[in-house]
Amino acid sequence: MLMEKERLLLIEYGKKLVQAGLTKGTGGNLSIFDRKNGHVAITPSGIDFFEIQPEDIVIIDVDGNVIEGNRVPSSEWAMHVMPYKYRDDIDAVIHAHTMYATVMACLRQELPATHYMIAVAGENVRVAEYATYGSPELAKNAFEAMKDRKAVILANHGILAGANDLLNAFNIIEEIEYCAEVYTKAKAIGEPVILPHEEMTLMAEKFKTYGQRVSVKDK
Repeated sequence: MLMEKERLLLIEYGKKLVQAGLTKGTGGNLSIFDRKNGHVAITPSGIDFFEIQPEDIVIIDVDGNVIEGNRVPSSEWAMHVMPYKYRDDIDAVIHAHTMYATVMACLRQELPATHYMIAVAGENVRVAEYATYGSPELAKNAFEAMKDRKAVILANHGILAGANDLLNAFNIIEEIEYCAEVYTKAKAIGEPVILPHEEMTLMAEKFKTYGQRVSVKDK
């Protein structure tokens, strides 16, 4: 069985998405890229995260061809593989239907630098132009809006984040969702103050170490 360790990580973090209230049911998908072999382990389409077994994880290449597995890969596979094909800083991708980022998505408003933790993804989080889920157009729109960023809000849909590993991709989803919640609640009272470009540039530098998560299993 190819990518056995990665299969278990996808199952683990799929459950964490639900347990942390970051998605519901089968809403969302996760993948890991084996850059050496060009293989992508991705969650299957339409199976509850708490029911997925290692053999249900699908192994595809960066063109979407199934290498190993009997399940249908996530319908969003194209949105996952584009960063793998054209960026060298992303080896894990998570897409989720988080509540507050999706509120921003439905308003088609970017998440500005109102909290320094947004720096885990970049100076802000842009909104990708709308396209039907699972379409090549959505994959392209998401990729373009995520340039120089680690996360993107998908118009009328949800959020996508990528990082060097699944732990950090999950951390970005979690932190950006928190920031989106703070922003939307602050907007209900008044107008949030945006941090200046210089401060976010400083945060980006500091987060090269502080913002990176390391699993105790890897220590």
